[in-house]
Amino acid sequence: MKCIVGLGNPGNKYKQTRHNIGFMVIDELLERNHWSLNKSKFKGDYSMEMFEGEKVILLKPQTYMNLSGESIRPLMDYYNVDLEDVLVIYDDLDLSTGKIRLRQKGGHGGHNGVRSTIDQLGTKEFKRIRLGVGRPISPIPVVDYVLGSFPKEEHEDVIISIKNAADASISWLEGKSFIEVMNEYNN
Repeated sequence: MKCIVGLGNPGNKYKQTRHNIGFMVIDELLERNHWSLNKSKFKGDYSMEMFEGEKVILLKPQTYMNLSGESIRPLMDYYNVDLEDVLVIYDDLDLSTGKIRLRQKGGHGGHNGVRSTIDQLGTKEFKRIRLGVGRPISPIPVVDYVLGSFPKEEHEDVIISIKNAADASISWLEGKSFIEVMNEYNN
C-alpha cells in the first residue's frame, strides 16, 4: 500500500495559496483518476483507491500546515503503511515557481509542515516532491507570502509544476523505483 500526502491548509481562504500547492497536486491526481476524498479521519481527508492492483491512499491533512504530521502518522499506523511507501508533496521557497525536485530524504528547510512530519515520523528519510513557489521579491513576511495567491503571470508555471508532480507520482505508483522517477523529473 502506498500513501501520497499533499500538504496545505484547510478551508476556502487558503485554497489557491502558495502553501496549498501540495493539496493542488492531490486534487490533480483525484481528477485524473476520477477519485474523491471520501473519508475523514486521522485529522485528515483521504481516499483509499486501487491503482494497478495496489491500494493507494491520497491524504490532505486538515490540521493546518504546522501540524501536518499529526494526521500522517496516525493514518500510517492504522493502515500499516511502511515509511518507504509514503510520498509527501509540498511547496518550497528555494525553488523558482514551476520547478519541482524529488528527494528521498532531507531536512525541513524551515518548512513547518515538513518539520511536523519529521517530528511525527521520527526520521528525515521519506520520499518527497517539492514544488517551487519562489521567494518574495519585495520585503514581505514569508508567512504572508506563502499564504498569498500566485500572481497571474505565474499561473502557467504553477499548472506545469502541478502536472509534473502528478506525473511523477503516477510513475512511482506504476512501479518505477523512486530513484528512476527522480532521475526523470529532476532533469
